[in-house]
Amino acid sequence: MARKYLFVTVLVALFAALAFGTVGAQDDEITIVFSHIFTDENRGGFIEQVAQDFMAANPGINVEIQTANSYRDNLNSALLAAQQGTAPHIVQIFEVGTQLALDSGIFVPVEEIATPEQLATLEDVITPVSNYYAVDDVQWSLPFNSSNPILYYNRDIFEAAGLDPDDPPETYGEVLEACETIMASQDLQGCIGWNMHGWFVEQWVAEQGALLANNDNGRADRATEVFLNSDAMLNVFNWWDTLADNGWYTYTGQLEDWNGSDAIFTGQQVAMHITSTADLVNINEAATNNGFELGTGFLPIPDDAERNGVVIGGASLWFTGGHPQEELEAAVEFALFLGNTQNGAAWHQASGYFPIRESAIEELNSAGWFDQNPAFRTAFDQLTQTTPNSATAGALIGNFLEVRTIVEEAAQAMVDGGRSPEDVLNEANERANAALAEFNATVAN
Repeated sequence: MARKYLFVTVLVALFAALAFGTVGAQDDEITIVFSHIFTDENRGGFIEQVAQDFMAANPGINVEIQTANSYRDNLNSALLAAQQGTAPHIVQIFEVGTQLALDSGIFVPVEEIATPEQLATLEDVITPVSNYYAVDDVQWSLPFNSSNPILYYNRDIFEAAGLDPDDPPETYGEVLEACETIMASQDLQGCIGWNMHGWFVEQWVAEQGALLANNDNGRADRATEVFLNSDAMLNVFNWWDTLADNGWYTYTGQLEDWNGSDAIFTGQQVAMHITSTADLVNINEAATNNGFELGTGFLPIPDDAERNGVVIGGASLWFTGGHPQEELEAAVEFALFLGNTQNGAAWHQASGYFPIRESAIEELNSAGWFDQNPAFRTAFDQLTQTTPNSATAGALIGNFLEVRTIVEEAAQAMVDGGRSPEDVLNEANERANAALAEFNATVAN
């Protein structure tokens, strides 16, 4: 509840602050501030190096880097900074923050800042990615780090259990069968784990071709209802409940614990793990250091579902208003440099986020990268096999963060509290729709 009221207070204050303007003093040297979430050496170090390269090529522009511990923190910090007139020029915002970012009123569409020539370069961005961040035919942000969830598995454990390491499970039923075999012969904490995070649930709903919200997932009009007790949601929770009841599902006990969940897998306490491709490089390095061979596969789906595809995950780069025009133009120039063909290909190699430009994909293919590193191809193949529709476009929900937390709390009540899938989802649906109605009323007022 505290998170909800904090946002409502900030939103009201933002509208008041924006009415008076937030333009700061101009300096001779242009300084732009970029706020992102990567603090690890592979990803954070890459961004720092690109910033240095950009400044060397553009001596009149200084790029300052700020970091936050999570996407939630990064967005909330930007909202509070805007209220005080100190918002960073560029804010990395995750995909489910899109509607909230629009509602905040602090951001300027990139198409209002960039030149026609700069906007033309976005034609190189692969369609599923560009479609997600264009709202009502307006290009609000620049795609940067795009991902989707995949299955990671320990090939050595598969072999030891008598399973084919070249044939990972692709359906819920196949996961259950594999777990039964693995747990009968291996001394493990569990069979499979994933971070208790609503993002995975959203992906499994999309894979079934179902919607998370009304009005075409909030794409045709503002979402006014969410469907947290749908048949698609129940399919996900029933399978999850079966894994938990058998002692085959493992997590850290905390919500949204990405690093802790990765550590369970890389510590060889489970045979399989579901997480973002964003962790691929770090997990691959940890697997090598811990002496096992890593395998990757598509996200498993319900047995009776025809694979529909995944929703774009990750984040894009948004530009805050209230800055001098030359600073905004410099910010766009830096953001485009960060995501150009060369840097986009290198970013994929440094992180595991899939390349979002056709030209970057061609460069990687020409260099034989995917042939030499098949684990990196999995997420990209999964994306290219995604059917473009309202389900895979992803939902736009004003209080998506709150809805996501409600889903996570429902899962935790089921896994740890022993409540039935039907019970927790019915309660979650009631809570989420009440919260959404309150949020929409706040925005309308």
